[in-house]
Amino acid sequence: RGEEEAQRAEQALQESGADWTIVRASWFAQNFSENFLLQAVLEGAVVLPVGQVREPFVDAEDIADVVAAAFSDDRHIGQLYELTGPRLISFAEATREVAAACGRDITFRSIPLADYMMAMSAMGLEKAYRDLIEYLFATVLDGRNEYVTDGVMRALGRPAADFSQYTSSTAASGAWMPFP
Repeated sequence: RGEEEAQRAEQALQESGADWTIVRASWFAQNFSENFLLQAVLEGAVVLPVGQVREPFVDAEDIADVVAAAFSDDRHIGQLYELTGPRLISFAEATREVAAACGRDITFRSIPLADYMMAMSAMGLEKAYRDLIEYLFATVLDGRNEYVTDGVMRALGRPAADFSQYTSSTAASGAWMPFP
Protein backbone atom coordinates (compact mmCIF):
# COMPACT_ATOMS: atom_id res chain seq x y z
CA ARG A 1 0.00 0.00 0.00
CA GLY A 2 1.40 3.35 -0.98
CA GLU A 3 4.16 1.93 -3.18
CA GLU A 4 4.40 3.88 -6.42
CA GLU A 5 5.93 0.96 -8.32
CA ALA A 6 3.08 -1.34 -7.31
CA GLN A 7 0.53 1.28 -8.32
CA ARG A 8 2.12 1.58 -11.77
CA ALA A 9 1.84 -2.20 -12.15
CA GLU A 10 -1.80 -2.04 -11.05
CA GLN A 11 -2.50 0.63 -13.65
CA ALA A 12 -0.93 -1.50 -16.39
CA LEU A 13 -3.11 -4.42 -15.33
CA GLN A 14 -6.24 -2.25 -15.32
CA GLU A 15 -5.42 -1.02 -18.84
CA SER A 16 -4.63 -4.52 -20.17
CA GLY A 17 -8.19 -5.56 -20.95
CA ALA A 18 -7.93 -8.61 -18.68
CA ASP A 19 -10.34 -9.28 -15.83
CA TRP A 20 -8.73 -8.05 -12.65
CA THR A 21 -9.19 -7.60 -8.94
CA ILE A 22 -6.55 -5.68 -7.02
CA VAL A 23 -5.90 -6.28 -3.34
CA ARG A 24 -3.66 -3.81 -1.51
CA ALA A 25 -2.81 -4.46 2.11
CA SER A 26 -1.37 -2.48 4.97
CA TRP A 27 1.33 -3.98 7.21
CA PHE A 28 0.40 -7.49 8.29
CA ALA A 29 -0.32 -8.06 11.95
CA GLN A 30 1.48 -11.38 11.45
CA ASN A 31 4.77 -9.51 11.00
CA PHE A 32 4.93 -9.73 14.80
CA SER A 33 4.61 -13.53 14.85
CA GLU A 34 5.71 -14.99 11.54
CA ASN A 35 9.24 -14.06 10.58
CA PHE A 36 10.00 -10.34 10.34
CA LEU A 37 9.56 -9.32 14.00
CA LEU A 38 9.15 -12.71 15.68
CA GLN A 39 12.74 -13.00 16.89
CA ALA A 40 12.64 -9.48 18.32
CA VAL A 41 9.40 -10.27 20.16
CA LEU A 42 10.87 -13.52 21.51
CA GLU A 43 13.97 -11.64 22.69
CA GLY A 44 11.81 -8.98 24.36
CA ALA A 45 12.94 -5.93 22.40
CA VAL A 46 11.50 -4.61 19.13
CA VAL A 47 13.82 -2.02 17.59
CA LEU A 48 12.72 -0.34 14.37
CA PRO A 49 13.39 2.86 12.45
CA VAL A 50 9.88 4.24 12.89
CA GLY A 51 8.74 7.20 14.88
CA GLN A 52 5.15 7.83 15.82
CA VAL A 53 3.79 6.78 12.43
CA ARG A 54 0.57 4.85 12.89
CA GLU A 55 -0.39 1.84 10.82
CA PRO A 56 -3.77 0.13 10.40
CA PHE A 57 -2.30 -3.37 10.78
CA VAL A 58 -4.35 -5.92 8.84
CA ASP A 59 -4.77 -9.57 9.76
CA ALA A 60 -3.40 -11.83 7.01
CA GLU A 61 -6.47 -14.05 7.52
CA ASP A 62 -8.60 -11.15 6.25
CA ILE A 63 -6.34 -10.80 3.22
CA ALA A 64 -6.65 -14.53 2.49
CA ASP A 65 -10.43 -14.37 2.81
CA VAL A 66 -10.66 -11.44 0.38
CA VAL A 67 -8.38 -13.13 -2.16
CA ALA A 68 -10.33 -16.39 -1.92
CA ALA A 69 -13.59 -14.50 -2.45
CA ALA A 70 -12.10 -12.69 -5.46
CA PHE A 71 -11.13 -16.01 -7.05
CA SER A 72 -14.53 -17.58 -6.45
CA ASP A 73 -17.02 -14.81 -7.23
CA ASP A 74 -17.16 -12.71 -10.41
CA ARG A 75 -18.67 -9.76 -8.52
CA HIS A 76 -15.10 -8.86 -7.49
CA ILE A 77 -13.90 -8.35 -11.10
CA GLY A 78 -12.86 -4.76 -11.60
CA GLN A 79 -12.65 -4.01 -7.87
CA LEU A 80 -9.73 -2.51 -6.01
CA TYR A 81 -9.75 -3.49 -2.35
CA GLU A 82 -7.46 -1.60 -0.03
CA LEU A 83 -7.31 -3.71 3.12
CA THR A 84 -6.56 -2.35 6.58
CA GLY A 85 -7.43 -3.15 10.12
CA PRO A 86 -10.12 -1.02 11.78
CA ARG A 87 -7.82 1.34 13.72
CA LEU A 88 -4.49 3.13 13.54
CA ILE A 89 -1.81 2.20 16.05
CA SER A 90 1.88 2.99 16.28
CA PHE A 91 4.50 0.24 16.31
CA ALA A 92 5.14 1.10 19.97
CA GLU A 93 1.44 0.64 20.77
CA ALA A 94 1.34 -2.60 18.79
CA THR A 95 4.35 -3.90 20.71
CA ARG A 96 2.63 -3.03 24.02
CA GLU A 97 -0.49 -4.92 22.88
CA VAL A 98 1.61 -7.96 21.98
CA ALA A 99 3.32 -7.80 25.39
CA ALA A 100 0.02 -7.52 27.25
CA ALA A 101 -1.56 -10.38 25.29
CA CYS A 102 1.27 -12.80 26.00
CA GLY A 103 2.02 -11.56 29.52
CA ARG A 104 5.66 -10.73 28.82
CA ASP A 105 7.84 -7.63 29.05
CA ILE A 106 8.57 -6.55 25.49
CA THR A 107 10.03 -3.11 24.88
CA PHE A 108 9.92 -0.96 21.78
CA ARG A 109 12.62 1.45 20.71
CA SER A 110 12.75 3.66 17.63
CA ILE A 111 16.18 4.25 16.13
CA PRO A 112 17.43 6.28 13.16
CA LEU A 113 17.14 4.53 9.81
CA ALA A 114 20.89 4.86 9.17
CA ASP A 115 21.66 2.98 12.41
CA TYR A 116 19.15 0.27 11.54
CA MET A 117 20.65 -0.16 8.07
CA MET A 118 24.19 -0.37 9.50
CA ALA A 119 23.03 -3.11 11.87
CA MET A 120 21.43 -5.02 8.98
CA SER A 121 24.64 -4.73 7.00
CA ALA A 122 26.71 -5.92 9.98
CA MET A 123 24.42 -8.96 10.21
CA GLY A 124 25.41 -9.85 6.66
CA LEU A 125 21.97 -9.46 5.09
CA GLU A 126 21.96 -9.31 1.30
CA LYS A 127 22.01 -5.87 -0.28
CA ALA A 128 18.75 -6.44 -2.18
CA TYR A 129 16.96 -7.28 1.09
CA ARG A 130 18.53 -4.28 2.85
CA ASP A 131 17.46 -2.01 -0.01
CA LEU A 132 13.87 -3.26 0.25
CA ILE A 133 13.80 -2.73 4.01
CA GLU A 134 15.26 0.75 3.62
CA TYR A 135 12.65 1.62 0.99
CA LEU A 136 9.80 0.36 3.17
CA PHE A 137 10.87 2.26 6.26
CA ALA A 138 11.94 5.45 4.47
CA THR A 139 9.12 5.70 1.96
CA VAL A 140 6.10 3.52 2.70
CA LEU A 141 6.14 4.32 6.44
CA ASP A 142 6.33 8.07 5.95
CA GLY A 143 2.72 8.62 7.07
CA ARG A 144 1.11 8.25 3.64
CA ASN A 145 -0.83 5.19 4.85
CA GLU A 146 -2.16 6.64 8.10
CA TYR A 147 -5.80 5.99 7.32
CA VAL A 148 -8.30 3.18 7.70
CA THR A 149 -10.30 1.74 4.80
CA ASP A 150 -13.45 -0.35 4.43
CA GLY A 151 -11.96 -2.83 1.94
CA VAL A 152 -12.63 -5.94 4.04
CA MET A 153 -16.24 -4.84 4.61
CA ARG A 154 -16.77 -4.10 0.91
CA ALA A 155 -15.30 -7.43 -0.18
CA LEU A 156 -16.69 -9.71 2.52
CA GLY A 157 -19.60 -7.89 4.14
CA ARG A 158 -17.95 -8.05 7.57
CA PRO A 159 -15.55 -5.81 9.45
CA ALA A 160 -11.81 -6.33 9.44
CA ALA A 161 -10.34 -8.09 12.46
CA ASP A 162 -8.86 -5.78 15.07
CA PHE A 163 -5.21 -6.06 16.09
CA SER A 164 -6.40 -7.12 19.56
CA GLN A 165 -8.13 -10.17 18.04
CA TYR A 166 -4.86 -11.10 16.38
CA THR A 167 -2.84 -10.66 19.57
CA SER A 168 -5.31 -12.73 21.62
CA SER A 169 -5.35 -15.66 19.22
CA THR A 170 -1.59 -15.56 18.63
CA ALA A 171 -0.82 -15.40 22.34
CA ALA A 172 -3.14 -18.37 22.92
CA SER A 173 -1.22 -20.33 20.27
CA GLY A 174 2.02 -19.94 22.26
CA ALA A 175 3.85 -18.35 19.33
CA TRP A 176 5.35 -15.64 21.57
CA MET A 177 6.65 -17.87 24.31
CA PRO A 178 10.44 -18.09 24.23
CA PHE A 179 12.01 -21.50 24.05
CA PRO A 180 13.19 -22.79 27.45
